[in-house]
Amino acid sequence: MPSKTHELPAEAITATGLRKIYAGSHGQPSKEALKGIDLAIPRGSFFGLLGPNGAGKSTFINILAGLVVKTGGECRIWGHDIDHDTRAARAAIGIVPQELNIDPFFTPREALDFQAGLYGVTRSRRKTAAILAALNLSDKANAYARTLSGGMRRRLLVAKALVHAPPVLVLDEPTAGVDVELRQQLWDYVLDLNRRGVTVLLTTHYLEEAERLCDRIAIINHGELVACDTTPALLSRLDRKELLLTLAEDLTQVPPALAGFQPELKSSRRLAVVYHPSRTPVAEILAAVQVAGLTVLDLTTTESDLEDLFLELTRR
Repeated sequence: MPSKTHELPAEAITATGLRKIYAGSHGQPSKEALKGIDLAIPRGSFFGLLGPNGAGKSTFINILAGLVVKTGGECRIWGHDIDHDTRAARAAIGIVPQELNIDPFFTPREALDFQAGLYGVTRSRRKTAAILAALNLSDKANAYARTLSGGMRRRLLVAKALVHAPPVLVLDEPTAGVDVELRQQLWDYVLDLNRRGVTVLLTTHYLEEAERLCDRIAIINHGELVACDTTPALLSRLDRKELLLTLAEDLTQVPPALAGFQPELKSSRRLAVVYHPSRTPVAEILAAVQVAGLTVLDLTTTESDLEDLFLELTRR
């Protein structure tokens, strides 16, 4: 990885007009999986790429990995064009695939050494033991991969992606089938890599993970980019909160003073109001509650989350 700041690209990955059309077979029409994607992933970011199944995420990642040939457009990894500077582009990226493609007859130590050899990492520069230790695989270093649990195999894939110290790490559904404890260990390690300057590109169906981890998020749907911004900016688009009031009085219907807010009576003493903070200050709702002669014992507010935005943007 380059050490001088002026040598580093501003974007770790860029795609300009990226298209992919899969030819149809057996009389089926062709399918345009990517429809002119323009995307820039800043260096050092923890970037989330989200979308429903079939949206084009895997196609995008497979183009980065060199497993799929793009139909049109341009793509660069760490400033290197994937077509004209293929060797440098491949060396700049480590990809953790969704599928557990591990040779069952290799031990983790052998798998990492073999992977390092493929990238031309000399024995003196290999950090096999350190990577295995960082991913809590040291005690299984000499066990056959076929004896490892699903979570350990997943971590071994991460280890393989890191043997050549790439500045960009792509994680495709890395926590699928991983238990809570192992998931947290994995994220602790990946977050530490990100703090040390590694750019992380994550695809996941665990939207709460993306919301917690990613500083920027892009959402793709039907091969098109439908959103791309910082995580807080994306969430602010919804402009929707729910106010839940616990009252001292029993209600059988919504008081007239509150009717304009269209509240929902959850129970005789619980009232829910969905409102838009940009248009309706919460103080206005509370003032109406006071006009209605009601006593508030407790109140909570719930903000919309990434799942709400995801569903809104991918519903079509």
